[in-house]
This record gives sequence, structure tokens and C-alpha cells, in this order.
Amino acid sequence: MKCEMKHLPNLITLTRIVSAIALLPIHAFSYTFSVFYTYCCISDVLDGALARRLHSADENGARLDSIADIVFYAVTAFKIMPALCSTLTPFIWCIITAVTVLRIISYSAAARRYHCFASLHTYMNKMTGFLVFTVPYIIFQPFAKSACMIISVVAVLAAAEEFMIHVSVDEYNADRKSLFMPKGKDK
Repeated sequence: MKCEMKHLPNLITLTRIVSAIALLPIHAFSYTFSVFYTYCCISDVLDGALARRLHSADENGARLDSIADIVFYAVTAFKIMPALCSTLTPFIWCIITAVTVLRIISYSAAARRYHCFASLHTYMNKMTGFLVFTVPYIIFQPFAKSACMIISVVAVLAAAEEFMIHVSVDEYNADRKSLFMPKGKDK
């Protein structure tokens, strides 16, 4: 039983990928969309916590989690883009573009430096993930523009922190929590 349980976090991550892809034919902002979307978000938190609890966290699971995050964000962005286009200001779009470019540069620098895809599970990235999760639930609220501006600023800070970690740390550690993590705590 214990041997089977250690694979549960990766199975949850795989179901997040499948659930994210399942969002494609579903009408955005519908009840069914909300159910799948919420499952994806909950499973993102659950798989990592469960992996740590079962002592089954490893580099492959962390990479699978990062891939699941990318699939989920890409599908979600595609599905809610029409609502975002009519709601967000050009300035917020500039910030989102800057975040995207910075993420691409960061992943490229990490790939060159570590010879693998490298995405970090920093506190800032986790905060950004949580805030981005709220977008489909707040996009039609009167405070949506202000909230999206705050989310965009947090996303810039998270992307900048990840880039700075990738270019300043010699060894890749997906679970690095912050740029300000003391030296020696990185292993």
C-alpha cells in the first residue's frame, strides 16, 4: 500500500494536466468550467503537499508539476482571453507581456545554465499562482482592473526573482523558496 501511495502525488499532477486539457471544449465561466478549473487549482496545492508528506517529492515530480502548471496556465489564458481583452487596460497588457518575456528569458537562462527545464517553487511564484487563480472569479467584478494590476505587479516581482535566482545560484533546486534564502540552505 505504501509503495502505491508514493505515486499518488504524480497521479494527481497528471490528472491536473488532463483536467486542464478538458477545459478546452468547455464554455469559459460556465459551472462545468469552474469545477474543472477549481480542481486544477486545488490539485496544484495538493500534489506538492502530499508528496512532501509521503516523502516522495523528487526532481521528476517537481518537473511534472511545472509542466502541469504551464499546460494549465496556457489553456486558462486561451479560454479567458476574450474576457481579459475587454477588461484589462493597455498598461496591464504591457505588464503581462513583460512578465511573459521575462519568464521566457529566465527559463532560457536556466536551461542554458542547468541543462534542463528549470522552474522554481518560490513563495512569490506560489503567491502569483494563487492570485492568477482568482482572475476568472473576479474578472466581471467592479474592482477587476485594480485587482489585475496588483496581480500583474506581483507576477513581475516573482518573474524577476526567479530570473535573479537562475543567474546567481550555481545549482538548480526547484524547491528554492526565495532569492533571499541563506547560502547553504539551497540543498
